[in-house]
Amino acid sequence: MSDFTANTSTPKQEAQFGDYFALLKPRVMSLVVFTAFVGLMVAPVSVPPVDAFTAILFIALGGGASGALNMWYDRDIDQVMKRTQSRPIPSGRVTPGEALSLGLWLSALSVVMLGLAANWFAAAFLAFTIFFYAVVYTVWLKRSTPQNIVIGGAAGAFPPMIGWAVATGGVSIESVLMFALTFMWTPPHFWALALFMKSDYDEAKVPMLTVTHGRPHTRKMILAYTLLLAPVAIATGLTSIGGPVYMAAAVVLNIMFVKGGYDIWRRSEDQALEDDYKTEKKVFRFSLLYLFLHFGALLAEAGLRSFGLGGW
Repeated sequence: MSDFTANTSTPKQEAQFGDYFALLKPRVMSLVVFTAFVGLMVAPVSVPPVDAFTAILFIALGGGASGALNMWYDRDIDQVMKRTQSRPIPSGRVTPGEALSLGLWLSALSVVMLGLAANWFAAAFLAFTIFFYAVVYTVWLKRSTPQNIVIGGAAGAFPPMIGWAVATGGVSIESVLMFALTFMWTPPHFWALALFMKSDYDEAKVPMLTVTHGRPHTRKMILAYTLLLAPVAIATGLTSIGGPVYMAAAVVLNIMFVKGGYDIWRRSEDQALEDDYKTEKKVFRFSLLYLFLHFGALLAEAGLRSFGLGGW
């Protein structure tokens, strides 16, 4: 972290509320909130609306705390990468100390309040998730191995399990498969981004797969993971939380995602450069829709079951 020390001498600009909110990575937090909400809603135990809202609020704060701790530690590479240079710390609007304090306080608050509002198993799960993202992924994996996204993706895959734990106080095959769906989705999603981010990861010396193994290998791995992801998505539909609506969505979405992986695999870098990585950007955008629609279909199945419809 010493390389960043000289950059912190820049006079601090006046921070606005939006700068502190940006530390929480709101776009990432929105995915955390949505998947946790779905995990809670599809569980076999109903939760009163006020309790459900409270639990999701504290899960969101826990996700935001992880983001703040990540930005605090990654401030040196954020300064280098074009995609992250405008973040609150490298731009000088928020000091590293403020980000660290915010992350630690929100971590403690979210865990304790989730334990009081729901149950301590869910709270412990949230605490482990924050630790996994802030320490295991950010401090250890991200800068040491090209498997950073593969293993570290677990942090973003835990929220539906936490939502399920809020309702049931435990873990089941359904919550594990929701975890696996997000876990297997993460590598092709981020590797598609890495392909068209060009030199950002090289300059920041982050060992992303595109840097350590090259772009042709990354293209092969994107296709491989889309093929491995499809059975997980289908298996989720065969459990108690699935049904014909989810299964129809899963079949169509996975055919499209595998097709996208195949299109990326068969392209050379020269072809990608010619059209400014059009295919890679298209697959990356679709990957966002892919996960949202899978969890949206699970939510639709839960709604249908509440009316005595849906399910198998």
